[in-house]
Amino acid sequence: MININRQIISHALPFTILLIAIISILSLSKPGGTILDKLNITVAWWMIAFIILTIFLFSKYYFVDLRNKRNLRFVLIYLLWNIVCIIRGMFVAEIYWDWKGLIENAMALMLPIVAYSATNKTLVQSTLSVYISYALPLFLIFAFMIRTEAFGFYLMPISFLLLFLPALTRAQKALLLLVTVVVLTADLGARSNVLKFSIPLVILLIYYFRKSISVKMIESIRISLFAIPLILFILGISGVFNIFKMSDYFKDEITAIGTDESGSRSEVDITVDTRSFIYSEVLQSAINNQYWLIGRTPARGNDSFTFGAIDYELTRRNERLGNEVAVANVFTWTGIIGLILYMLIFYSASWLAVNKSKNIYTRMIGILIAFRWLYAWVEDINNFSLNYFMIWLMIGLCISFTFRQMTNIECIIWVRGIFDRRYVHYQKHLNKKRKNENKGNCGIDDLS
Repeated sequence: MININRQIISHALPFTILLIAIISILSLSKPGGTILDKLNITVAWWMIAFIILTIFLFSKYYFVDLRNKRNLRFVLIYLLWNIVCIIRGMFVAEIYWDWKGLIENAMALMLPIVAYSATNKTLVQSTLSVYISYALPLFLIFAFMIRTEAFGFYLMPISFLLLFLPALTRAQKALLLLVTVVVLTADLGARSNVLKFSIPLVILLIYYFRKSISVKMIESIRISLFAIPLILFILGISGVFNIFKMSDYFKDEITAIGTDESGSRSEVDITVDTRSFIYSEVLQSAINNQYWLIGRTPARGNDSFTFGAIDYELTRRNERLGNEVAVANVFTWTGIIGLILYMLIFYSASWLAVNKSKNIYTRMIGILIAFRWLYAWVEDINNFSLNYFMIWLMIGLCISFTFRQMTNIECIIWVRGIFDRRYVHYQKHLNKKRKNENKGNCGIDDLS
């Protein structure tokens, strides 16, 4: 029975990424009633999301290496604290919209369970292989149904695979670069997507200068990425310098062709400040309602007289259930306790990746995770989406002992196996050979 359940989970889990990709774009379809609008049935997708989380929960018992247990402790504590906050939310919820918000936010708060399965590099390889084989070709259809700003959300796994660009064949490189160009040029007004696909290319400089960049230097970059948001936050609340008010430092507007709120193409100002008021409202709401330590629960949001007024007709409250800024949501729903745990996960995972790995690719993933912590102060909405899913998948890889112990050559075989099953068979052959010979080096000299 255990073997049967193990086989079911191992075959079902990789296909969850296809469903999550579809969930990510349901609310971003073009006006006019596409097939995505007909598929956007809230209760049905709640059930699918619950099934996905259940699959990852069971996979935790079948596929997680016990050597990762200690390094997963912050993920476990964070999940347990989120469960406490969700239960508290059941007592806080008063009206229909509270319960709806609680269910949706609870799904997102439980998504970190993905990190457990992501410590199994074979499961991650299979999951990304399903994405490349099925979800990526489907983009050719969905591209005509969704707004251009949604391209990056659907194609987010490609931004992660860009870190492995030097390890891929010419055809595989061409595919990733083509997708990247599509995202970067489709909507320059979607600043978040432009950054998320550009930063991995910048991080690749670590690979190309790996002979002259020491681990200590990479560690310095990692620590800097954690320090920067805290420094900027202190400068911002003290009124010394607000990085979001870039228009104050430029005489002229910097515009680009993007998508407005109605989904129409128009010229947008990419220096406009869309974050300062969020921080102001979130902090003031926490102080006024005295929930800054343990949070207001995922059933409620922060007081807001900017966007909260829009929801007043439904809830009779000037309250915004969720914001674009990840740390603002974590703070509002789970308090400073949840926010500290959230930071510790990113910090410990990136530390392991940079300081306790044998390959350059894991170190680059560690830097990307550190950047995503920094970017959580700008955006990275914590919802049940492919973007948030990929964050926890990368965190799982950083924690994974077996992934960190791979050599650069083994990483090449692993990532090529995502695109070509022959490398998966080759990888199994090498593992079997290593087991038989009980050696650390299988004598791989050339992969041309």
